[in-house]
Amino acid sequence: MEIIDGLEHFPKQRVPVVVALGTFDGVHIGHQALIRHALGRAREIGGRCAVLTFDPHPLQVIAPPAEPFLLTTLQERLQLLADLGADMSVIVRFDPVLRRMPPDRWIAMLVEHIRLAEAVCGPNYTFGHGRAGTVATLADEGHDHGFVVHVVPPMEIDGVTVSSTVIRTLLRKGDVRKAGRLLGRWYGIRGTVVRGDGRGNALGFPTANLQPPTDKITPAQGIYAGFARVPSGMGQAAVSVGTRPTFGPGQLLIEAYLIDVSVDLYGADIDLYFVERLRDELKFDSIEELIRQMHADVEQARAVLPRALPA
Repeated sequence: MEIIDGLEHFPKQRVPVVVALGTFDGVHIGHQALIRHALGRAREIGGRCAVLTFDPHPLQVIAPPAEPFLLTTLQERLQLLADLGADMSVIVRFDPVLRRMPPDRWIAMLVEHIRLAEAVCGPNYTFGHGRAGTVATLADEGHDHGFVVHVVPPMEIDGVTVSSTVIRTLLRKGDVRKAGRLLGRWYGIRGTVVRGDGRGNALGFPTANLQPPTDKITPAQGIYAGFARVPSGMGQAAVSVGTRPTFGPGQLLIEAYLIDVSVDLYGADIDLYFVERLRDELKFDSIEELIRQMHADVEQARAVLPRALPA
């Protein structure tokens, strides 16, 4: 997949271009359906499919949230788009100038830089200053500029319309199983393993410790069954997200106990995938009680994970 940093760098094309419009944070199953539709249209007209995404996320400029809210980093998003088969991804820098741009100027800029034959979006797509541009506006602009607009309906799971907002809510509640169904994959966090205080080793459960990401959502505090991708491969894991209340108040940590694996991961980059929430984080009255519960958590994870299919 070709990555284009900025519309002004979009290369001239000999064939028509179909553009998928959106921010695509999460690249969830609704986004995937939209992008596949754009890919199908590009193949039908003998053209190329370009997926447009913003960096930073528009909300980070318009109304910065008080806590991390992204479902994907930019690099993760680009990899997911490549996996879907997009020919090109266009990274548009969202800044105060773009934020104030009127809808008609935004479309004119797209047409100026891209040999735009068709545009694909969702029914709630908005653009331009104050989100004044709608799908109807886009269709009118397409008529004026000579491109066709396709609107892909949203996806539903169990009566719930799939959206990044819904997925964020599920993750903040710890419902990683349902979030995974809406994403079409397990929710994951990548991080570098840092030195801990060695308490896991003392308890008989050495853990790989990650600092929570500063830009992505960390699932709600609790104990999870999951998978860990480490340099040697993928393995099962019991994952704790919390402050270890048994030992007194502390900072939020992500700790992964790799089941049946003994390897020093300090300094390594690993990916953690959250499959199912097992329980709340609890404060125990004794270390012995905590150890018994940790054994139970690992056994529960062993039972859950072999049945886990990719979301």
